[in-house]
Amino acid sequence: MPHDQRDAQQAFIVGVVSWSHPPGPSHLTSNLEPRTLNFRIPQPVRRILITLPVLWVVVSVVFLLIHLVPGDPIAQMLGEGATSSDISKVKHAYGLDLPLPTQYLHYWRGVLHGDLGQSLRLNDSVTHLVLQRYPYTLALTLAALLIGIAASIPAGIYSALYRGRWPDRVLGVVSLAGLSFPNFALGPILILIFSIKLGWLPVSGAGTGPIFGWQFLFYLILPAITLGMGLAGILTRMVRTAMLEELNQDYIRTARAKGLAESTVIYRHALANALIPVLTIIGLQFGSLLAGAIVTETVFSWPGIGRLTLSAISNRDYALVQGCILAVGLTYVAVNLLTDVAYTLANPRIRA
Repeated sequence: MPHDQRDAQQAFIVGVVSWSHPPGPSHLTSNLEPRTLNFRIPQPVRRILITLPVLWVVVSVVFLLIHLVPGDPIAQMLGEGATSSDISKVKHAYGLDLPLPTQYLHYWRGVLHGDLGQSLRLNDSVTHLVLQRYPYTLALTLAALLIGIAASIPAGIYSALYRGRWPDRVLGVVSLAGLSFPNFALGPILILIFSIKLGWLPVSGAGTGPIFGWQFLFYLILPAITLGMGLAGILTRMVRTAMLEELNQDYIRTARAKGLAESTVIYRHALANALIPVLTIIGLQFGSLLAGAIVTETVFSWPGIGRLTLSAISNRDYALVQGCILAVGLTYVAVNLLTDVAYTLANPRIRA
């Protein structure tokens, strides 16, 4: 075939292809492709979205239960000599003559505006009463948490290093005793020994000095030990189990083979990784400390929210009970958020 004919055929084929597939800018074609939005809600925000409905359910259930208990709190407050007219006036003043759904809506409307209502018995705003007692419960809970952590980490490490030997067995018995001994039994025993027999520590109360002063801390010792013993028992077993798991990992054997000091291997490598699951347990146990604070505050006459809640329940002080439960619930939500942040910082795999 001659070269001119062959060139003419190639030109014809190129023209046909160009006509059937017209050229166009590549960026226009890529813009027409669907895009997927890679939007991810941060972990703390997800925790808030999950926990707030739980908090709403808890407060709502408390609201319904305390209103369904038989009896009239206004008649109980005014006494047997009160007339029906006086009772009706007081009920109208506190809004207790309204239907229950209307009272529920009024309560949550006030919560959203920062108004938790008025106490029936103490004739004071619930917000002021909760803020007045809240620092005492928070100080007691944090002190018990520090005591539990300070006692459990060395005990758990020592128990793991001497696994199966007599130190491990002794610490296992002590931690089991801390778990088994209830606060209402341990508190009076500590009072009998350290307050009545030895006279080293005060029996009850929080002193007359300023909060977080030296006198306050002196009164805080026995209640904090009573509340923190159970947590120390739980965390000791957790630290021991986590340390045993980490000490059997390959990177620990590698660190020892490289000639690192045993203290560096244990505290810098093994303990740092063993504390990651313990952080979750600490966050969860904080709620148990808040619940246990009610009993501890009653035993030691500690002026906290737990004791205020019991008084409000016995007097059927609706608004005060709901305010105390809401304060405890919000504290638990905040502690869980801090636990998530600490867990994210301690475990790089979560951040990835």
